[in-house]
Amino acid sequence: MSHASASLAMPAMPLSSRIRMLVAILLVVLVSEAIGSITFAVGPGKIVLQPMLWAIFIGAVVAACGQRLPAGAGIDRAMQTRISGYLQYALLPFLAKLGLMVGGSLPQVREAGWALVFQEFGHFFGTMAIGLPLALLLGIKREAIGATFSVGREPSLAIIGERYGMNSPEGRGVMAEYITGTVIGALFVALMAGFITSLNIFDPRSLAMGAGVGSGSMMAAGVGAIASQQTPEVAHQVAALAAAANLLTTVVGVYFTLFISLPTTVFLYGKLEPVLGRFARGKAASAAAETPAATDAPSHAVKMGFGDRLTAYAVCGLFALVGNQFGYKVPILDALPGMLIIILLVVIADLLLRVVPKLPAVAVLSLIAMTVGCPGAVPYSDQIIAAVGKVNFLPFTTVILAMAGLSILKDLPAFRKLGWKIVVVSLAANAGTFLGATMIAEFFH
Repeated sequence: MSHASASLAMPAMPLSSRIRMLVAILLVVLVSEAIGSITFAVGPGKIVLQPMLWAIFIGAVVAACGQRLPAGAGIDRAMQTRISGYLQYALLPFLAKLGLMVGGSLPQVREAGWALVFQEFGHFFGTMAIGLPLALLLGIKREAIGATFSVGREPSLAIIGERYGMNSPEGRGVMAEYITGTVIGALFVALMAGFITSLNIFDPRSLAMGAGVGSGSMMAAGVGAIASQQTPEVAHQVAALAAAANLLTTVVGVYFTLFISLPTTVFLYGKLEPVLGRFARGKAASAAAETPAATDAPSHAVKMGFGDRLTAYAVCGLFALVGNQFGYKVPILDALPGMLIIILLVVIADLLLRVVPKLPAVAVLSLIAMTVGCPGAVPYSDQIIAAVGKVNFLPFTTVILAMAGLSILKDLPAFRKLGWKIVVVSLAANAGTFLGATMIAEFFH
């Protein structure tokens, strides 16, 4: 997520529409936090519907109902596109908060040691371990390579586009994974992570590292689902480890997928396809007719000026304070100094990226926040840590997924064009990256 990677211009929007958009986001957050968490049993485990999940549900319903209202009264496509643009920057205050938590939890992060290092192999190989055999059994051909060599976010699109071209089978596969993750990835990860956590078969620290999949919205959903079932102290550690794992995945991910996981997936495809593919003979031999062309991609990479980015930071921060008061009974004015520190760190990282735009925004922001959050690393560090400690991290996830829900409908036409097979494979790949990293981390605990 760098400013230099944006490709589409943000649609113009009058002030009245912007106000209506912000009111819609705030209302979704308020209703979601008011509902709170609802738990119900599923076999030996349980599903926890948290405010962040209500946010994505309610946001989608509001957007759908808004399309039936007269022009100028609902959530139209231009507004959805702007909300989507806000979303990619609203993630940054959340990541700053997690970075500050990592700084204050460096002893626990260091204690994780080799677990934190080696769990990354689970993130990168877990996708193909589960997704690739399933894809071949379903009769999918080379689309399986693009759909299962990684979790399929923006860097994966770039790698496959440069290597094969986006109109290739591999390009259609990675695009299917990207669209599936965009539309339902966060929801799927939240439900899966919450259910697996409830089974009590993995250490919460292992689950936390599994949640650091390299996607901001998916990590937010996963860490929220895990942390909500822990004590406050363990929840803090879960968030710190997830952020550390996510940072590792982001920093080394491009090189790992380019030089290790993609070649490995290609090699395994050549070995497994003649064996597993024969079970699908006589069925649809390729998913090419079922997957969208590259031009059907969701348009999330949008250009936003500094004013719009600052608005996104402020909206996320202010609305998270509202959720912080609803969910944790911390008065807004008490938590405001801590939130201002978080937003200041995001702005500093934003300005630095204007000077050195090729640096990964997640890495730059995380390193700055980790430094500030480390006791004794900067002047007044104790006061900073105390102030930021009044801002809980889970309300950020409600705001983020509210934006995701309100902007989801614009991606549904592309999502409908995906065949059910490639959607199942994409979700299996997302499950694989979470479970793979969790199981490797568990080995060290």
